[in-house]
Amino acid sequence: MVKLSIIIPAYNEKETIREIIKQVSDVKIPKEIILIDDYSTDGTREILETEYSHLKNIKVLLHKKNRGKGAAIRTGLKAIRGDIIIIQDADLEYDPKDYPKLIKPILEGKTHVVYGSRFLNKKNKHQYGLNMFATRLLTVMANILYNARITDEPTCYKVFTKQAIKSVDLKCEKFEFCPEVTAKIRKKGYKITEVPIEYKSRSIEEGKKINWKDGVQAIWTLIKYRIIK
Repeated sequence: MVKLSIIIPAYNEKETIREIIKQVSDVKIPKEIILIDDYSTDGTREILETEYSHLKNIKVLLHKKNRGKGAAIRTGLKAIRGDIIIIQDADLEYDPKDYPKLIKPILEGKTHVVYGSRFLNKKNKHQYGLNMFATRLLTVMANILYNARITDEPTCYKVFTKQAIKSVDLKCEKFEFCPEVTAKIRKKGYKITEVPIEYKSRSIEEGKKINWKDGVQAIWTLIKYRIIK
């Protein structure tokens, strides 16, 4: 039976971490949950250590210093035992109930990579501004530079077969995980299949951590890996 590895990087998500773990746990698919705390200072780390580190099919990994989302994902990838890998943010913007539709194209043998698109679901409401501009720009760049043919490049919901994700050598430390994995997956020749997903955006005031500097780094990452052979 196919098993999922759910990688959840977390940094200062005390208010949402228990709920996202519950939502992921409630999905009726064989899975392991890999939680990586990126040296939180708000109590997230202590919650993971005391409440979840002893549970079956949950693995808690702790960074000794704050390194960034990309580094946390890479730490999680070293620990995977599943056949299909899903990246899950800890902030409740993305709904784990979408897992069945996300893994369906892989289970049917149609693809090795699936992205959950926020824009293919017309019911989703988005917060406009700099983040939306960056999202659109990164998607256009991915399509031009890598012929990705996608609608949502920086989506959190990126799903891979173990074969696909293990074939790329990731170097990311912070939020450049998304453009780096997109660039390298496409350069390996993998097709990206998209499916519509649910999405509830949160603002900077509500805890969203990405900023304009991360957008600039993401743009440079797409350009850099187009140039580098």
